[in-house]
Amino acid sequence: MTDTYARLGVRRVINAAATLTKLGGSVMPPAVVAAMSAAADSFVDLHELQRRVGERIAGLTRNEACYVSSGAAAGITLAVAACIAGTDPALLTAFPYLDGRPREVITWRSQRNGYQYAACLTGARLREIEGTAQDLRDACTERTACILWFAGSHYTAGALPLNEVVPIAREKAIPVLVDAAAQIPPLANLWRFTTEMGADAAIFSGGKGLRGPQSTGLVLGRQAIIDGCRANGNPNHAIGRPMKVGKEELAGTLAAVEWSLAQDEPALLAAYEATVQCWLAGLADLPGVAAERRYPSEAGQPHGRAIVHLGPNAPLTRDTLVKRLWERDPRIAVSVAGADAIALNPQTLQPGEADLVLAAIREAVLAGG
Repeated sequence: MTDTYARLGVRRVINAAATLTKLGGSVMPPAVVAAMSAAADSFVDLHELQRRVGERIAGLTRNEACYVSSGAAAGITLAVAACIAGTDPALLTAFPYLDGRPREVITWRSQRNGYQYAACLTGARLREIEGTAQDLRDACTERTACILWFAGSHYTAGALPLNEVVPIAREKAIPVLVDAAAQIPPLANLWRFTTEMGADAAIFSGGKGLRGPQSTGLVLGRQAIIDGCRANGNPNHAIGRPMKVGKEELAGTLAAVEWSLAQDEPALLAAYEATVQCWLAGLADLPGVAAERRYPSEAGQPHGRAIVHLGPNAPLTRDTLVKRLWERDPRIAVSVAGADAIALNPQTLQPGEADLVLAAIREAVLAGG
């Protein structure tokens, strides 16, 4: 697609930030692109393909069932819809006016984030609680449809740990949904939250760490939740009808899961660490700049990042550096960290790009403000 980008005057981006939706998620490996291309050359029964892909991914990930959604946020919407309406034909087209149904979604005030809005599309109301077990017990009522818990070390402070949430939810017969959109790596998370920790469903992005099509997600877990996702999802005329997953995305997502599980994850994480160490060494002599390793990543993934501070003696400000990197061709995307630093993430770089990022930062700093 580089030719298309050039024809439209859109600059390519070297992504040293993260698997961000606004930057395109991840770059798909050739096996995924090939699977999508092969799926594009014929018609197919979409219901059957969704079921078969789901069965295959469920088996690969040690889960009871799987649904491929149009992104992780859509997975939240459909999983919440499944908890509210199940597969009842009388309820599938009644959203968001299901006033007679339990439709409170328990969440933690400390985990408040923009992705919770995906649950509210169903008409569900969020009930935010504090972090004790008693807070959770008190919040569980006949109005509760489910509990929505967000994974990642950046969400843990102030929230009840999942291993304490699940037993209470079991007592109350309330399903637990885990949003784990960016929690790959490690790949073991594909079954840890559900098979090992007992959550009813875990939701992942298909286009971040799994490196599948960006517009996909996985809902993994109990068969009843997945049946509800299918009933409420495309191509049925239900709340998920606009959340379309095409035959190409279904084939690409399966290929991405298969490809990811075949990779040497320890070697991949070691390569990330080597990149971080290279950055730290390459930035050590810059005036007014101090670089440090920070672990885990911004989403709590088990790899480091380089945090590059531009102190008061640096020849340019942090914001000027970010702007100069973005104005290059190709653009270089980094994350901001605190008041004076940028964060460099190795996860989304292609071969050779780490050196380009290092050279661009050195050039910008040495050129001054």
